[in-house]
Amino acid sequence: MPQAVIIEATGGPEVLRPAEHEPGAPGEGQVRLRQTAIGVNYIDVYHRTGLYPLPGLPAIIGMEGAGVVEAVGPGVSDLAPGDRVAYACPPTGAYASVRLAPAAQMVKLPEAINDEVAASIMLKGMTAQYLLHDTAPVRAGDFVLVHAAAGGVGLLLCQWAKHLGCTVIGTASTEEKAALARAHGCDHPIVTRGGDFAARVKEITGGAGCRVIYDGIGRDSFAGSMESLAMCGRLVSFGQASGPIEPIAPGLLSAKSASLSRPVLFHYTAKRPELLRIAGALFEVIASGAVKVEPPRRYALAEAAQAHADLEGRRTTGSLVLVP
Repeated sequence: MPQAVIIEATGGPEVLRPAEHEPGAPGEGQVRLRQTAIGVNYIDVYHRTGLYPLPGLPAIIGMEGAGVVEAVGPGVSDLAPGDRVAYACPPTGAYASVRLAPAAQMVKLPEAINDEVAASIMLKGMTAQYLLHDTAPVRAGDFVLVHAAAGGVGLLLCQWAKHLGCTVIGTASTEEKAALARAHGCDHPIVTRGGDFAARVKEITGGAGCRVIYDGIGRDSFAGSMESLAMCGRLVSFGQASGPIEPIAPGLLSAKSASLSRPVLFHYTAKRPELLRIAGALFEVIASGAVKVEPPRRYALAEAAQAHADLEGRRTTGSLVLVP
């Protein structure tokens, strides 16, 4: 019997419970996917805790994975049993050895990218792509600030921004994480635990601040990010690992003619041509060697609770995957 990790109530990592789960045959526009690796992301934490409400409980969380198509439903013509695919999309349901998923959101994998790497980069890597190229495009010579620079998205953003000619500043919680960020394209890692990153950003930029800031931390970093912005700068808040940002008055932005964005990956990839464009750009930059992907940290599917505890406890760097 296929296995899954189910939550019956929202709460801490302990609510993640292994169970048997048979998803059945694929319906219209669906594929049945035998998963070989499953990505673990902060959005999964938001669903588990109830910060992002689920349609109902019990539920299977998770929105990223890779594997092999076992069967296709009616109306699916561009995928076939045996195809290697990966995805990062709603609906939830990734924490399972076998699942049903929308065929329109499946991306065929190049031979050079293995399943565990694929499951670790689809959500984070496509996020890095649309942030750098669509939401707040960077230019060569820009000062760019990346928060949580040693995290899964952070390591990709640092390398990719450096490849595009930016000077990259990054925040990290420990000296070890700062060193990892530096090894992945971050010119100026800042250890933020007990320190003021905005003062250091101003020092690095000669007082000018950063034209673009990519912030996946949220509440704890927002004030410092606003202080670190250059005049007419752009702050992109794409996550809230420390909690949601308090409501702000638009006048706060006028002090620097700043722009604030709160984008969501799944809006950018909702249409298949855009999904294929964004995923294709990700695969291309990895194939070129300009962005290198560290092997993800592995957990068994049944160890999902431990993976969440480690992620929230900031005991990890890079990406995490569950292996059925």
